[in-house]
Amino acid sequence: MPPLDVALRDIAGQLGGELIGDAGLRIRRIGPLETADPSTIAFLANPRYASQLQTTAAGCVIVAPGMRDAAGARGGAAIVTPDPYHYFARLTQWWAARVRPPPAPGVHPSAVVDPTAEIAPDASIGAFCFVGAGARVGAGTRLAPRVTLGEGCSIGARGIVHGGVVIGADGFGFAPVREDGGLRYEKIEQLGAVRIGDDVEIGANTCIDRGALEDTVIEDGVKLDNLIQIGHNVRIGRHTAMAGCVGIAGSATIGAYCTVGGGAIVLGHLMLADHVHISAASVVMRSIRQPGQYSGVFPIDDNAAWEKNAATLRQLHTLRERIRALEKNERQP
Repeated sequence: MPPLDVALRDIAGQLGGELIGDAGLRIRRIGPLETADPSTIAFLANPRYASQLQTTAAGCVIVAPGMRDAAGARGGAAIVTPDPYHYFARLTQWWAARVRPPPAPGVHPSAVVDPTAEIAPDASIGAFCFVGAGARVGAGTRLAPRVTLGEGCSIGARGIVHGGVVIGADGFGFAPVREDGGLRYEKIEQLGAVRIGDDVEIGANTCIDRGALEDTVIEDGVKLDNLIQIGHNVRIGRHTAMAGCVGIAGSATIGAYCTVGGGAIVLGHLMLADHVHISAASVVMRSIRQPGQYSGVFPIDDNAAWEKNAATLRQLHTLRERIRALEKNERQP
């Protein structure tokens, strides 16, 4: 990746914010506060790390209005903006556009694309991809190397699909048939497809199964991390985000603006309302119809109630011994 050397005024001029300090300061990297040097621009989004402002060597720090005076007192430059984390995200995009060559539109020579597939002229199909019959890839969408987009499946505009993703494999559908000595399983052909909206990003090696009869649907703006399993006939609402190793079983419906922490599991045929947030490693065993934060595996509950129960659970051994002692005293004459 080629180096970038820009004046701080160029960054603020493009992205906005109140610039404090030397507008001509040369910025050569974006970095964290703790490892920054005088040519680094860093950001402070969480007030709990405010003490790092006094120790960082960063040439410029992106801060919220509440940290304006503290940032100015340290002597370096600062950019003051209402949402430093959002500013940081936009900065990374601005930076990447200048140091990374954009993916070339078109189909890589090693990719296999069925003649009946529809590929937008400005889409990018990477090396060793497979795009099946009747599949569709929208404008500006990029399929990284070794992505599979199965027969009849579609993805909208401006999508990013990372390497190894499989969209449109058969869902896990089998009819149990009794035989002497046990069961065998008869395959249920998966006749649906996968429909993915606009502005969706899918992490490496994630699998999204096609529907059995209706389609599996991923709505606009959804963000999926690496190694996620989305079962057949699942529907995920717009702008929902899921961290790595999440598993969503078949026919579950996840609302809009939800988050699911890493390693969490949602059982099949359940429904999560809009604005539901599932903590990492939780197991959702019932539908959740009210917005909020939910945690736990014994079983999942409102987050505040779960934390109280978890604290009590840690004391169970001590409580048991105290009860035994009381019972012993009661039995003595």
